[in-house]
Amino acid sequence: MKFNLTYNSHLLIIITLFGFNSLYAQKSESIQRTKTNIDSNWNYLENETSNITEAKNANNWVTLNLPHSWNSQDATDNDPGYRRSASWYKKNLVITNIDANKLYKLYFEGSNITTKVYVNGKDVGGHIGGYIGFTLDITKFITEGPNEVLVRVDNSYNIEVIPSQKSDFIIYGGITRDVWLLSMSKNNMDNIKITTPQVSEKSASLNIVATVKNSANPGQFSYIAQLTNPKGKVIATQKGNFSGETTSIDFKNIKNPELWDINKPNLYAVSVSLLENGIEKDKIQDKVGFRWFEFKDNGPFFLNGKRVLVRGTHRHEEHAGVGAAMSNEQQRKDMESIKEMGANFVRLAHYPQDPEVYKACDELGLLVWDELPWCRGGIGNEVWQTNSKNMLAEIIHQNYNHPSIILWSLGNEMSWLPDFKDGDNTEKMKSFLSELNDISHKLDPTRKTVIRKYEEGSKIVDVFSPSIWSGWYSGSFKSYKKAIDKYKLDYKHFIHAEYGGDSHVGRHSENPINGEGQIKSEGWEEAIVQTKVANIAQIGDWSENYIVDLFDWHLHISENDPTFVGNLQWSFKDFATPLRPEDDIPYMNQKGLVDRNGNPKDAYYVFKSYWSEKPFTYIESHTWTERQGPKGTPRILNVFSNCPKVEFFHNGVSLGIKDRDSTAYPACGLTWEVNIAEGKNTFVAVGISKDGSKVSDTIDVNYRFTKNGSADGLKLSAEKLKNGNYLVTAIAVDKNNIRCLDYEERVYFQCLSGGQTLKNQGTPTGSESIKMSNGKAAIEVIPNAIGDSIEMNILNQNFKGEYLKFKK
Repeated sequence: MKFNLTYNSHLLIIITLFGFNSLYAQKSESIQRTKTNIDSNWNYLENETSNITEAKNANNWVTLNLPHSWNSQDATDNDPGYRRSASWYKKNLVITNIDANKLYKLYFEGSNITTKVYVNGKDVGGHIGGYIGFTLDITKFITEGPNEVLVRVDNSYNIEVIPSQKSDFIIYGGITRDVWLLSMSKNNMDNIKITTPQVSEKSASLNIVATVKNSANPGQFSYIAQLTNPKGKVIATQKGNFSGETTSIDFKNIKNPELWDINKPNLYAVSVSLLENGIEKDKIQDKVGFRWFEFKDNGPFFLNGKRVLVRGTHRHEEHAGVGAAMSNEQQRKDMESIKEMGANFVRLAHYPQDPEVYKACDELGLLVWDELPWCRGGIGNEVWQTNSKNMLAEIIHQNYNHPSIILWSLGNEMSWLPDFKDGDNTEKMKSFLSELNDISHKLDPTRKTVIRKYEEGSKIVDVFSPSIWSGWYSGSFKSYKKAIDKYKLDYKHFIHAEYGGDSHVGRHSENPINGEGQIKSEGWEEAIVQTKVANIAQIGDWSENYIVDLFDWHLHISENDPTFVGNLQWSFKDFATPLRPEDDIPYMNQKGLVDRNGNPKDAYYVFKSYWSEKPFTYIESHTWTERQGPKGTPRILNVFSNCPKVEFFHNGVSLGIKDRDSTAYPACGLTWEVNIAEGKNTFVAVGISKDGSKVSDTIDVNYRFTKNGSADGLKLSAEKLKNGNYLVTAIAVDKNNIRCLDYEERVYFQCLSGGQTLKNQGTPTGSESIKMSNGKAAIEVIPNAIGDSIEMNILNQNFKGEYLKFKK
């Protein structure tokens, strides 16, 4: 089943709300068209009133810049729930020299979750649904000089708008993305749709569908369309007249196209100018990539005629301290980190994301699964269904031109936890899913549809992912191959989305639960009865070691199966959720390969060792520098590297060179059995790349032969950080002042005077409530300008309270 980009404008069957268009896609503008960022100097009012006069007269407005969410910290504080209500934003928008021949519009990249906009006291429209851009025409409402823009945004519980409130992520409220002022000629192009009907290594074709707006006689306009290659050279030009409101422009027989793929994401530039009497009235530019793809029946995935193993992850749009209100730089950094890991695929879970994300995926070479936020909640009433269909149409319209997108997802876990009576009715669910599937194929017959974890709909969509959480929610991770071998036969086009488990930074075990789901002795006793674990998630191992082993096994299987399409790890970054107050960091889903600040955990380097090309070496683990065990008990040390050879040193003595073998487990055979000495041990791994160059990694480990006793108290310390803040660390110790490496209970931090904790971040050093990792926990403290000392209180049920006072 092969798919090339094609488009039929006559198949646009959904009327989206409030006149959305795709002006967001502009990369640059002509003299006639401008796009001005207006993120700066807004006022914010935390008041749910729907009365505009009451809002305007309030005296507690505060100044801020966009993007913004009022849930940036309360989503990850220690209190249940987060603010689900409405707020107001206000902007003094100065517009000089209004041109009577122009239109003026506001473009919101995303405002969660329903929005109403007023200009100079007049209702100019709004939008239903977050995560999607929308544009409002304000031409009739503005005057030269200052204009008052008021925006009411509401993320209240709304059963008729997806995603369901029962979803395992935060529905952030606010204007969470950029806002722009657009201006353009009254006679303009509403959008351009770019498709590549035919692509091969030798030739390609390109089609542009351009739409003229606001003209009684579109035929009076002509166009100039240009195609520019990745090197910046114009290689083709088309000129002609608009034949009606919508005109199709073809570029045929493009010789030897530079293909867009995961390793060389070549992008061509397309521009279309609208001319009246030879004068340019409008111009739209965008990028396009020439590529084709194919899902083999019961087999692998092909891109541009070559088999590509899907190496993927998932990404939620949020970051520590700002929630969903991420800057473009933060958005881009996430995608660059995913690419640096070696991934070639990303599922945008569980909603469409910032325009900067799609731009980055196009430029970096990341294939994209773009998802309608039908997540849990079942099927709803007629209003719910209309809103959901409109959302799907908006997603496809807005993101259509991106070559990175290959899958439109119609939902995830949709029938789980229904919001409406009879909302999990199978026949109703299947009927609505079929309707969504038809809409998707009519709006875009070139891409495939997909869903995850709704077995009843598996034969409706083109691609299906069942739920396989081997080694976490059920079973052992070594059962993974049996599962994928079964599903490859069960589903014509099968892809595996979501696998993994939680890990708490710095928590380690000398003998984590193994691949058969057994808990082994740590070696202190002569013999011990092994325990079989049915549900690792409930046992709460949560060690970095176990997750490293689990991912290592999954990749060991997927990388060595020539008939497997590939899989997508869940999830790239830790993210906030209202459903997990009991987690080691409260209200955080800790299944990320990086923490909520984007700092890599050990598991990140496992993926990098299988997927990345730039030579590197990593010893497991840099957060495991205090260890213990019986004298004479050897330990296995793993090295994760993509180098073909690695030499390992212990205290300056080589323990030999080993060849990396992708068919070997664990760590592709890069393991060494070491008799660790008491006291300080220095380990060095030297990777030898194909060209003979070397990359190394070094860690120091303090090892003891004495097992700690029961925790008896907390040992506190503080160190100044480069940013001027202080890191306050608590270590659980026994009565002999030995660190309790087996202590994992929760502790609570409180700054009594002299500063304030960096709290509500959802990070290993940004939460006032956190479970210990091998008897250690820490928090960052921001000093006050006044006073010369900081006083801290750290406590839990066992220790009641320990105090630390230190000089700034």
